[in-house]
Amino acid sequence: MGKILFFIMSVFTLIINGSISAEELTADKIIEKANSASYYAGKDGQATVKMTIIDSVGGTRIREFMILRKNLGKTKQKFYVFFKAPADVRKMAYLVWKHETGNDDRWLFLPALNLKKRVAPGDKRTSFVGSDFFYEDVSGRRVDEDFHELIETDSSRYLINNSPKKPDSVEFAYYNVWIDKKTFLPGKAEYYNKNNRLYRRVEAKKIVIIQGYPTVIESVATDITAGTSTVNKFENIKYDTGLKEKIFTERFLRRPPREVTR
Repeated sequence: MGKILFFIMSVFTLIINGSISAEELTADKIIEKANSASYYAGKDGQATVKMTIIDSVGGTRIREFMILRKNLGKTKQKFYVFFKAPADVRKMAYLVWKHETGNDDRWLFLPALNLKKRVAPGDKRTSFVGSDFFYEDVSGRRVDEDFHELIETDSSRYLINNSPKKPDSVEFAYYNVWIDKKTFLPGKAEYYNKNNRLYRRVEAKKIVIIQGYPTVIESVATDITAGTSTVNKFENIKYDTGLKEKIFTERFLRRPPREVTR
């Protein structure tokens, strides 16, 4: 009886000290938590963004836009982007309806052509308004599109390897992402091509707490092959503002809601 009691007390002590986890996180669970922390904080959110596109010789172009989003379920979400500057992209709008299953719906409005067009599922891995960010970087990649494997962990981060379930649908062979253990925000993602060469990197450079939510306020996407990069700086970030779902409809592609014009 004494040995049994000693064993029970030893296990209890190990659990208290953190040597045994009550719930070991799988790679899939870590990625789900990272996706939630990155794209679903609060019931809704908004921010203004200054995007600086840097070419291979150091020249720069600036984009300024506003992001609105509203959560409608665990992974169901609506997402709206409206461009304010410069003149060549002013009044351009991007709308996303993220669904629990199946392909997301994405639209782009080009004011210079007075054209509203669908963004095809295959185009989400292409440049977002000429930057090094992709459409998919802006609104998020579905966690069930990849296989996930935990390949390394240390005191502060998880390292997850992600490989596409449909390799022919994407340009990468796999990507590795480093995820913070406390915030579950991805700190860095590196993408490898079919020849196992690193060609692209996306990093969170600055993270702060806003309304209790860990929030990226500066991110950088780098095209290693082309030698270009893009910096996004986020300001005027707000959560739980009570955004109405009617904002996230096709009619507001051509006529922006007052939430982005005031």
